[in-house]
Amino acid sequence: MALSVVILAAGQGTRMKSQLPKVLHPLAGRPLLEHVYAATGPFPARDVLIVYGHGGERVRDALSHLKARWVEQARQLGTGHAVMQAMPLVKPASTVLILYGDVPLITHATLQRLVDAAGRKGLALLTVRLENPAGYGRIVRDSHGNVLRIVEQKDASESEQAIHEVNTGMMAVNAKLLRGWVGRLSNRNAQKEYYLTDVIELAVGERVRINTVSPESPFEVMGVNDRAQLSELERHYQFVQAQRLMRLGVTLHDPSRFDLRGELEAGKDVSIDVNVVIEGRVKLGNRVTVGPNNVLRNVSIGDDVAILANCVIEDAAVGNGARLGPFARIRPETVLGADVHVGNFVEVKKSVVAKGSKLNHLSYIGDAEIGSNTNIGAGTITCNYDGAHKHKTVIGNDVFIGSDCQLVAPVTVGDGATLGAGTTLAKDAPAGRLTISRVRQEVIENWQRPRKRK
Repeated sequence: MALSVVILAAGQGTRMKSQLPKVLHPLAGRPLLEHVYAATGPFPARDVLIVYGHGGERVRDALSHLKARWVEQARQLGTGHAVMQAMPLVKPASTVLILYGDVPLITHATLQRLVDAAGRKGLALLTVRLENPAGYGRIVRDSHGNVLRIVEQKDASESEQAIHEVNTGMMAVNAKLLRGWVGRLSNRNAQKEYYLTDVIELAVGERVRINTVSPESPFEVMGVNDRAQLSELERHYQFVQAQRLMRLGVTLHDPSRFDLRGELEAGKDVSIDVNVVIEGRVKLGNRVTVGPNNVLRNVSIGDDVAILANCVIEDAAVGNGARLGPFARIRPETVLGADVHVGNFVEVKKSVVAKGSKLNHLSYIGDAEIGSNTNIGAGTITCNYDGAHKHKTVIGNDVFIGSDCQLVAPVTVGDGATLGAGTTLAKDAPAGRLTISRVRQEVIENWQRPRKRK
């Protein structure tokens, strides 16, 4: 079955009170519209059309990586009008699946059931029962349960307002039927808009059976109109992800204080403390412990790694048995070998650190290559930037770097070398030797500290 997906994403979203188009507001680190697009991903041979308006090129530019065709709705004249703009690009023999760019938690499973219910020549409507249906269009059925029409709350009678089944706006429908119905829509109403819901009455008039499907959870069909609703959906999304991870064996010390804004692959006996943020693609090996207040972004962590509190690790790889933090920052293109220690207030950028080396205190290591079993003393800095270019520092195996050393790149420290504390290294240090550069210590007799005149 050919499937044309039409995502309506032209709304301005004035209640967000933002210069950012509503569909670009993030939920779990991704724009709302991208969540909707992702839910259609498993459909084979789908054709996606995104109807955009407010924000125009900004929406297209931000989501240019999506495999979709973009259709402009220059004037926002209602949902029916938005579908009209897309119909010339819809494949004639397809089923049209109509979705909304500000309803981010819809699932593929629900959409699959909706498409199946429509079949090749019918219409299926996604409805939901709400305890409090205020503000939604009600689904009016006859005595046999057949859908007759959708009535908006402002037009509903007292008995119709008591109906709890409401319209979500999402539907799957035969393209030929939809093209005919959309062409007959009228804007003779108070808002002077073309309503997509009016096709239901047209379908009933032509005796087309309307099947209905309901989602597993009402959250799937909740839209975002303001920041309070966005926050509510964010927390529900995170709750669902936390429950899924715990069922897979991950320990979350407090599921309500965990944020997954990407994809997490976790081994066995992984433990994650509170206020941890996972972004991008993160892989945690077996028996990894992640302390509180950590941010992990696009990282691969080996087995038996301990990440202590308050670390930021991004675009990096960490070997088995390593220990990081607290307060460590691991920047992009860093590779830490097995059993490496990176401690308090240490920053490592675009560097390779081999097995068993230690950088435990107050250091900056950038554009460096460090061998195995090397110790980097407190306050050590690789001076990698000359104001125009970056330069590399190479430190061999079994090296001992004393505290408060500056290594002015490009420079090499040979295997087994020692650098005395306070050394500024501007030339290569030979292997197996002590290199030191210090001003000779002197005591100045009869010296007095300057004093202010009274």
